[in-house]
Amino acid sequence: MPELVETVDVAAPPERVWAALTDWTRQGEWMLLTDVEVVGATTQGVGARLAARTGLPWRRGRHVGVLDTMVVTEWDPPRRVVVQHTGRVVRGPGIFVVTPRGTAATLEWTERLYLPLGLLGRAGWPLVRPFVVVGIRRSLRRFAAFAAAHPG
Repeated sequence: MPELVETVDVAAPPERVWAALTDWTRQGEWMLLTDVEVVGATTQGVGARLAARTGLPWRRGRHVGVLDTMVVTEWDPPRRVVVQHTGRVVRGPGIFVVTPRGTAATLEWTERLYLPLGLLGRAGWPLVRPFVVVGIRRSLRRFAAFAAAHPG
């Protein structure tokens, strides 16, 4: 199972970083080529369900591409949240950890991926991985600015 781990320092206190991170419907403001909606009545905490679409911009801030469904499986504010990707293409846990650094914080984003398509998916991962890493790094840089300005 491939694992990606990336971090970013954020010039905001952990509570504000947490609030920005779990502001699910605004995730598209920092996550590249993605829009997110909460599915169901639970918006925070274990059991919250999310649907993200990552791909090319289409209209009204929506994207056409891969549907990534998720459920929150761990919730420890303002330190750790785990979302289990349950889609057909994206599967496995996404882990976000907020670590205090004085009056600021560091966000660590880990993705443990269950690759689709069996042997073909494993063979193709080395070709796709660099693009995924670049996208995550760019998203994290955008997140740092988003969290610093987030009302908390």
